[in-house]
Amino acid sequence: QVQLVESGGGSVQAGGSLRLSCAASGYIGNRMGWFRQAPGKEREAVAARARLGGTMYADSVKGRFTISKDDAKNTLYLQMNSLKPEDTGVYYCAADMRWEMPSSPTAADFSYWGQGTQVTVSS
Repeated sequence: QVQLVESGGGSVQAGGSLRLSCAASGYIGNRMGWFRQAPGKEREAVAARARLGGTMYADSVKGRFTISKDDAKNTLYLQMNSLKPEDTGVYYCAADMRWEMPSSPTAADFSYWGQGTQVTVSS
């Protein structure tokens, strides 16, 4: 049974930073990532990584966000710096058993999801 539990969301002013964590239990597979969903918009990939390599970032977050994983703690992180109001949304942790990482992953490329954590960036 795979379980993903996110934490670390909150409210910050533009330019601030947050670090999201995703504690995983069970065999989480080979690819993990972060998605976000703003009100009225589709869920979009923010950053993702595969166990054997391959990391992607959405163009809108390149240079500001960093995805990483602590294998000993089985925890995925998303360090978010220089936050902008358009980064506001619910952030979801996702995992999947497949090995390869699509260059432009979508929600359909991930089988397991956390409950989400709200990130609000004010101007």
